[in-house]
Amino acid sequence: MKEEKNLLEKNNSTKPAQIGKITEGKIIGKARSAVFLDLGPIGTGIIYGKEFQQARDEIKKLKMGTALLVKITDLENEEGYIELSLNQASNELVWEKLKKIKEKDETLKIKVSGANKGGLLAEVFGIVAFLPVSQLLPENYPRVEKGDASKIVKELQNFVGKEMEVKVFDLNPKEEKLILSEKAKEDEKIKEILKNYQIGDDIEGEISGITNFGVFIKFPARYSSKKEPADNENKENLEGLIHISELDWQLIKTLQTLSRLGKKSRQK
Repeated sequence: MKEEKNLLEKNNSTKPAQIGKITEGKIIGKARSAVFLDLGPIGTGIIYGKEFQQARDEIKKLKMGTALLVKITDLENEEGYIELSLNQASNELVWEKLKKIKEKDETLKIKVSGANKGGLLAEVFGIVAFLPVSQLLPENYPRVEKGDASKIVKELQNFVGKEMEVKVFDLNPKEEKLILSEKAKEDEKIKEILKNYQIGDDIEGEISGITNFGVFIKFPARYSSKKEPADNENKENLEGLIHISELDWQLIKTLQTLSRLGKKSRQK
């Protein structure tokens, strides 16, 4: 893996052993609750105790001579071995990979594993990730009247087990925080389409959702003449939000009243 090689180059094993450094070693021996690695010029390492138990299932599958990337946790124990962690190295390499994915603005495919009132849960390379409601595509946003938390969770639970395409929105390895965004993958395309609008333009759209903080409006995308889709191609719709503060001029006491005004709305 390219990311692993890059990180290993930063922690070249020809340099003196250093706590926190990721290095490569080959398995030269196994015991009941320990595994020994040849670390080359810096000496012999050992994975044992808690570190062995955490990686036990993986270590069982490994053969003598197998090369591993490990993290140095102690320079020398009572028996003279350099103490190592397989799990910590793997975890650090995963975060490095996620960082590269974010920098390159790449898309990931995830499978939703859970939901709460704030959003959706998933795993990315073994890391627990969170997809906030605010980062869902408009069509997947739970439009629940009065913001009822139990109803929001019920709507979001429909996504459990389904696959979604997302981007890394934010990450913090120290806090083990990984935030995803579904709508980020559409942002660039939407920004290009919005260049064909000016502030103050009148648009006509259809009410697509009502919440306690405003009204969602779906309206046809406006294209430049060069990018106008052919008649036989699907023309996209954009979706925006009219905040409750912008509805005061209609003298509407509650947003639910909108349902009696018809489905058409005109917003300047």
